[in-house]
Amino acid sequence: MAVCGTLFSEPNSFQTKKLLAVAEFGNVNLKTECLSKAKSAHQNPLHTQVYFVSSKGQHLYTPNAIACYLSSALTASKDQFHAVQVVEWLDIADTQFLPHVLSWVLPCVSAVEFNKAKVEEAKKQLAAQLHWLNSVMLSRTFLVGERLSVADVVLACNLLPAFQHVLDEKLRSQYVNVKRWFLTIVNQPFFKKAFGQWELCVKPAEFDPAKYQQFESAVSGKGVPATKKAKKLKEAVAKPAAEPAKAPENDDDLDVPAEPKQKDPFAAFPKGKFDMEAFKRVYSNEDTITKALPYFWEHFDAENYSIWYCEYKYSNELTKVFMSCNLVTGMFQRLDRMRKNAFASVCVFGTDNNASISGIWIWRGHELAFKLSEDWQIDYESYAWTKLDPAEEKTKKLVDEYFAWEGKFGGKAFNQGKIFK
Repeated sequence: MAVCGTLFSEPNSFQTKKLLAVAEFGNVNLKTECLSKAKSAHQNPLHTQVYFVSSKGQHLYTPNAIACYLSSALTASKDQFHAVQVVEWLDIADTQFLPHVLSWVLPCVSAVEFNKAKVEEAKKQLAAQLHWLNSVMLSRTFLVGERLSVADVVLACNLLPAFQHVLDEKLRSQYVNVKRWFLTIVNQPFFKKAFGQWELCVKPAEFDPAKYQQFESAVSGKGVPATKKAKKLKEAVAKPAAEPAKAPENDDDLDVPAEPKQKDPFAAFPKGKFDMEAFKRVYSNEDTITKALPYFWEHFDAENYSIWYCEYKYSNELTKVFMSCNLVTGMFQRLDRMRKNAFASVCVFGTDNNASISGIWIWRGHELAFKLSEDWQIDYESYAWTKLDPAEEKTKKLVDEYFAWEGKFGGKAFNQGKIFK
């Protein structure tokens, strides 16, 4: 594959890592050169900390413009408004979130002098922005549309220093929807390729005067220009990046490749004798206890279908019941392609600040179905999964309770349920 262009920047800087992640996401072959060693100063008349020269000699000087080019953000979408929304989120990521992230994080990692008033103001502003973003992500998987875009990549990159250095578990638990979205993005292979291994914050970083003096001495030595010092401040929040992988051959332009026709992940399993659609009709139109449950047990094909119990792992993070319900609804929406071969009843138990989520799932085959498709792997790891034996009486009791929304539920107080069908 031909090189799409050259990125001139300082190795391991924050902006470099961000654009390497975008290049990995866009599946393009990007050459990199050290900005301070660039031969032609006239190529960067604005003296920016990063700039890009395409294979055709075209120049770009701002990170978001480069990100749009590398990801084909403005040409890949047939929906003009969709493309504009992506650009808007790029602007929000850089003008709204990043300044407050850096104003909070850099003093805490001893990269700039600590000013308590400024740090507290940054914390306040970022908290308000994360609260807003949390409400936005309540019913979304990604920022724009139903697929991951460069907007997700850039905003996740901008929030990474906060998640790495100052947002501990207690703070992250206040933004469960943001955390779900963020972990989805940073666990993508392209993101890991660019940023390498890093850990979520366990204990918030604190300003260390001695470390600050060492850092100040390192960047203010003889012959170190101011722009390089600023660059080093941003390097302080990130670790070295791995070399980006090359994209496949014979892809000389930057158009996003056509999405392959999706195959049914269940196609490899025998259809069996259980008519899932027929059962769903009975469940929807007839009395659950007197009609639907007897129908289910009479027709269930244990040889080709399986029954699973799930339980949400992070009950301590559940606050409002309606938010717990939205958590379930969001998962159902992201599993839409499973509906033909699956059925579930997932229930919310308890009250505000004392809730839990668990449910019963039926699907074709005996494997944990979510592993069959990457599209289904966003939520399932947040749950503990147990395969049940249809022949056991306790399984029958559990299925009956969850399908009917009536019973003892092991002592849990039923609040409401959601059906996936």
